[in-house]
Amino acid sequence: MLVLLAGIFVVHIATVVMLFVSTIANVWMTTTNSGATNSSGLWAECIGSHCTALPFVGDDLAALKAVQAFMILAIIFSFVSLVMFVVQLFTMEKGKRFYITGAIMLVCWLFVLIAVSIYTARFPQYYKNHIDHHGYSFILAWICFCFSFIIGVLYLILRKK
Repeated sequence: MLVLLAGIFVVHIATVVMLFVSTIANVWMTTTNSGATNSSGLWAECIGSHCTALPFVGDDLAALKAVQAFMILAIIFSFVSLVMFVVQLFTMEKGKRFYITGAIMLVCWLFVLIAVSIYTARFPQYYKNHIDHHGYSFILAWICFCFSFIIGVLYLILRKK
């Protein structure tokens, strides 16, 4: 049981780190033009090593702000869930379940789902060239989506021994 707790804790820490990297890195979409890699993220568009503000306006700007907000909320809730796990681990009686930790982690999962779904629905239309593809930040966000769901469910099932 101790090995299972340690494994879940390590995966939870990895999820928090990957969420943070996914949110701050400007590599949600990438393309290569004339040998230079161009990327676009949630905060800036980078051409070579020069980054500028994203050119979205109107509804697309509102959608981008929603993606940014939900990713930040996912980071916050994932971190709060990690802290709650440690608190419950040392204060909870034996035989009890990690309900609060699991519920908070499932809220994080929901926020990642909303953010990535909005981005998937709204922004790939701007990158229609055959050499355009999703970057590692986008892929990390989907991996965090899977991990946060699995961790949340495991916390709900797990009992303190």
